Amino acid sequence: MKNVALLVIGSLLFYSSFAQFYLRGEIKDENNSLLPNVKILLHSNGYLYHSGSSGAFGIPVPQSTDSLTVSAEGYQTLSLLVNATDYQNIVLKLLFHPPEVARKRLLSLTKDLKGGDWKGWTVGGETYSSLVENEFIPAGKFPETGFAVTIDKASYSNVRRFLNMGSTIPPDAVRIEELLNYFNFGYTPPAADSCFFIHSDLSECPWNTTNQLLFLKVCARKVDPAKIPPANLVFLVDVSGSMDMPNKLPLLKSAFRLLVNNLREIDTVSIVVYGSSVGVWLPPTSGGEKKKIQKAIEDMYPGGPTPGEAGIRAAYRVARSQFVKGGNNRVILATDGDFNVGETSEEEMEKLVDQYREWGIYLTCLGVGMGNYKDSKLEVLAKKGNGNFAYLDDEREAEKVLVREFTQTVYAVADDAYLNISFNPALVKNYRLIGFDNKVKALSDSLNEVQGGEVGSGHSLLALFEITPADPDSSGLSADKSRLGQVVLNYKLPHDTLERMTFYTCPYQLTAFEDLQPCYRFASSIAMFGGLLKRSRFMAQASWKGTIDMAEKSRDPEDGMQEEFIGLIEKARKIYGHQKRHKKEGE
Repeated sequence: MKNVALLVIGSLLFYSSFAQFYLRGEIKDENNSLLPNVKILLHSNGYLYHSGSSGAFGIPVPQSTDSLTVSAEGYQTLSLLVNATDYQNIVLKLLFHPPEVARKRLLSLTKDLKGGDWKGWTVGGETYSSLVENEFIPAGKFPETGFAVTIDKASYSNVRRFLNMGSTIPPDAVRIEELLNYFNFGYTPPAADSCFFIHSDLSECPWNTTNQLLFLKVCARKVDPAKIPPANLVFLVDVSGSMDMPNKLPLLKSAFRLLVNNLREIDTVSIVVYGSSVGVWLPPTSGGEKKKIQKAIEDMYPGGPTPGEAGIRAAYRVARSQFVKGGNNRVILATDGDFNVGETSEEEMEKLVDQYREWGIYLTCLGVGMGNYKDSKLEVLAKKGNGNFAYLDDEREAEKVLVREFTQTVYAVADDAYLNISFNPALVKNYRLIGFDNKVKALSDSLNEVQGGEVGSGHSLLALFEITPADPDSSGLSADKSRLGQVVLNYKLPHDTLERMTFYTCPYQLTAFEDLQPCYRFASSIAMFGGLLKRSRFMAQASWKGTIDMAEKSRDPEDGMQEEFIGLIEKARKIYGHQKRHKKEGE
């Protein structure tokens, strides 16, 4: 009997030495957001585990106490002792923090422009940043001004969406520089030793014949297709419940399928989703495996809240893990912008993206939807993320942005690009930059500065200045009346810290408006269209009929986009003209 008892006790001791414990817990950041796919090294056996898509983990361990090393890109590595009987709440700290006060970056620099009252435009659940239209500035007192060179075009397709619905448009949804960016006004390649070509034309101002209109065209260098570097793309897709509409997630699926067709074997694609959970939907995959990528895109489905902050963090970590030195490292965020879990305000989003821009990873934002579309948030993310911004209102726009203009959208040839122009007071009394309007909050920041833009391959930008000519009999001014202004375009090459410059002198050579190239006259009709939609006091003399006439006389009959634009002016005239008639009847 004694031997039997000893045998039982020995067996229990033997088997207990192999008994396993189960270590459970979750990993969060300092903002209490769960962190998915964090590496967990178990010291007792040397095995590597990962937290799940929800940030939680469960690991079998051979003993009740053990030690771990927890690590993730962008966070401080943490080693700690753990007890398997306790639920682990592990917090990882960022390697660096953004400054307490983020500078509000300007889109253009207009001296003495006051912020005024902040409106915060909303339409239903949609939000738009409140803008302050640029004023006329005296050249004698402030001869120099500047603006960011950007390739954003989101405002045009969003305006089109409103007009196609028969609706008026919030004035702050109309950004004239983005309406102009949407069209091609002719391309001239830069010299071999420069990244930019600059040209100007001066004519009469069609909505104010006592003034002049300066057209300033900037063309960026085109990337040689044979020398396009490998791309490391992370599709960050909002699959929350709010995306369950035909013009949201299904449209984005179509857009990404189109983009995948342009990828090469040397390119890498990853997909990160956020909704009911946050995680890697498709691990890094060669662009040559198109069927695999297409299937992953097709299998995405909507549901749950919108933890945009956690999604952004996860996407940047994946992009960092696959970083290609000298390559095109980019997160492409596709969403309606309606973040409702974690950090949600524009200011919080700005701080978040600031943390990652120094990693050399660009951010492209694709906005979709209506009703709860957050234009203000996506615009902030794109600009702070050193990237660009487009709004997809239909499949044709998706094809335009991600197929026909793929290199402009995805491949940058210059960073932090901004243009300064110094006007000659002998020829210019006052000047006004059309478009490039600043946010009220940026103007109220005493630390503000111009935010340079990212410029894509082969992009052509057209900026317009309305000018009040100087009195020809004025005295005491510069005798040089051959130079209207001096331009300096500042920029950096991608992944380079060296500041570069391109110089250009605007000659004083007045061309009759009817003798201008048709594309410039068409651009004038776009500026008038934008001013009428914004109810701009600077275009009080403009009319819908005059805008249509100008567009029709200068359009390119072979350009379908220009034909469509004339149709949009007609729709706007009916909508806004109908409003005026009702107002008169009620008076």
